[in-house]
Amino acid sequence: MTTVSVVIPARNDAEMLEACLEALSRQTRRPDEIVVVDNGSWDTTALVARRAGARVVAEPTPGIPQAASAGYDAATGELIARLDADSVPPAGWIAHALERFDHDPGLSVLTGIGDFYGSTPLVHTLGRVVYLGGMLASMTPYLGHPPIFGSNFVMRREVWRELAGEVHRTQRGIHDDLDLSLHIKPWMTVAYDPDFRVGLSARPFATVAGLRRRVGWVVPTLRNHWPADAPWARRAARRRWRAAQRPPRRMRRAA
Repeated sequence: MTTVSVVIPARNDAEMLEACLEALSRQTRRPDEIVVVDNGSWDTTALVARRAGARVVAEPTPGIPQAASAGYDAATGELIARLDADSVPPAGWIAHALERFDHDPGLSVLTGIGDFYGSTPLVHTLGRVVYLGGMLASMTPYLGHPPIFGSNFVMRREVWRELAGEVHRTQRGIHDDLDLSLHIKPWMTVAYDPDFRVGLSARPFATVAGLRRRVGWVVPTLRNHWPADAPWARRAARRRWRAAQRPPRRMRRAA
């Protein structure tokens, strides 16, 4: 049976983390382990995690890239799933992911989407359409594959083993999920599934400043990879890899 680890970076998120862990306890297919990365909290985040049976990994260096990477490093499952502390997965969330991976051995990363809660319908729309929808529409052609959504994705452990030494884990003020997306190799497959959904808190989009800050992280994330991972460079890398997979012409004639 495929083993599943769920990684949750958290900093002073005890109340929302409790709801997330409660949702994980109601999964039709329970995770084999839950790794909560305590990113320097001074509230009861670690206590809430341990009380729910999660393994707590301490990462005192602040920043989501560092905390998420520490969680992936610590995870032992064949599949590594990622949620944020404010994510609320439906009961079939893990089962849905396992079905996708079981039916597609070539799938490297499965990424989904979120439905916002906890604010006004306008804020929910801004988060869903402007932020999530905008990232999906703009980054898919840029990357050559769907962008990985950090609040809701699952990757094979082999993917992280290959990319762990490359990601910008120590840099704050970037999108760790977009950074991971930019490190995806031509031979890795990323699938976006609109039915793979979780609930998400709308708090980052409750103010214009919050939305601006999230959007503002895109530029420094892309700058880290420029020009080596510009769209044309990524397309060329994929072409070279596909060409390398073709048998030599002499073998094709013989076949």
